[in-house]
Amino acid sequence: MSQIGLGMGDEPDRPEEHVHEEHDEPHPEKRPGRRGGCLPVLLVLVVVAAVLGFGGKLAYDEISARLAPAPDFDGPGTGEVLYEVKDGATSTQIGRELKSAGVVASVDAFTSAALDNEESRNIQVGFYSLKKEMKAAEALDVLADPTNRVRNQVTVPEGLRAVDVAELLGEKTDFPRRQFTRALENASALGLPSYAEGNPEGYLFPATYEIGPKDNPQSILRKMVDRWRQAAQDAGLEDGAEKLGFTPAEVMTIASLVEAEGRGDDMARISRVLHNRLETKGAPTFGKLEVDATVNYALGRNLGVAISPDDLDVDSPYNTRKNPGLPPGPIEAPGDEAIRAALQPADGDWLFYVTVNLRTGETKFAEDYDEFLRYKAEYQKYCETSDAC
Repeated sequence: MSQIGLGMGDEPDRPEEHVHEEHDEPHPEKRPGRRGGCLPVLLVLVVVAAVLGFGGKLAYDEISARLAPAPDFDGPGTGEVLYEVKDGATSTQIGRELKSAGVVASVDAFTSAALDNEESRNIQVGFYSLKKEMKAAEALDVLADPTNRVRNQVTVPEGLRAVDVAELLGEKTDFPRRQFTRALENASALGLPSYAEGNPEGYLFPATYEIGPKDNPQSILRKMVDRWRQAAQDAGLEDGAEKLGFTPAEVMTIASLVEAEGRGDDMARISRVLHNRLETKGAPTFGKLEVDATVNYALGRNLGVAISPDDLDVDSPYNTRKNPGLPPGPIEAPGDEAIRAALQPADGDWLFYVTVNLRTGETKFAEDYDEFLRYKAEYQKYCETSDAC
């Protein structure tokens, strides 16, 4: 609550009185035309008293008005007002906006309530359902309880393609999938980096998002791209890519392959395999990454599906079984761990890896082809007794 200044200071210093010496007149005489001065003095005193009395009343009324309780509503309120607490808002700003919306009667009533309520320090950003003409303390109680936020949380897991994200959001929000698909096609409105070249694949960051009442498909997808920017900055994507001799887009592509192929501590080792293969132009890999998930991406299906010999012939730049080097772009959205792994591959000379247990995710790494064949045989034996293959 703003401090009240009464505006009453000390009286100004009076000028120093100068005393003039007077010589006594031996024979003072009564001067003609002078009469007694009592009546004029009395008139002046009456006028001064009247002025002081009127001014004093004004001052008293002003002080009383300022010291009186701030205007406040009595009742619980009526109707519904959707109010958004914005990041960095102060209690005064909130009070001003609530007064403007007709929720509280005065800003001072709200700020006074905030001073009396310790929980007001914990008001969280978001939307809240309030009423018209609420008692300020009751409006504050609503805002101070984060469970009162009007929200819909959606968790987008790692490793989803853009089409999967659209489907998930269509299921978890009030908007149909087709609206998200349409918003993805208008990539320029999503805030993608220039090196994404208008393709949102890989840049819809996996995280938990709060969907507010005023959100729409475009704003939701933009939130995901904004969250990706934060993750990229935290990981030092651009500087790290330059040190590795890659573009940021290439690192994001590597990160998406790491996300598709590995988990946990294996991510950094898989990243090393990919780096080593990109640097190997001759036998045994001839610069081919040979990542099965890219073949599935080229076929437009779930990336974890087992591929057949016929699948290997798909004519697509994403088919890393046939084409050396990186595919044209990411194949899914990598999370923090995969991005870090792409930028910081483990040390090793591995050129192959085989996940020998699909249930646990156990993966073994090999430096030569013969060792790879032994791990492959171990995987095939596992498949004979498991329906996970």
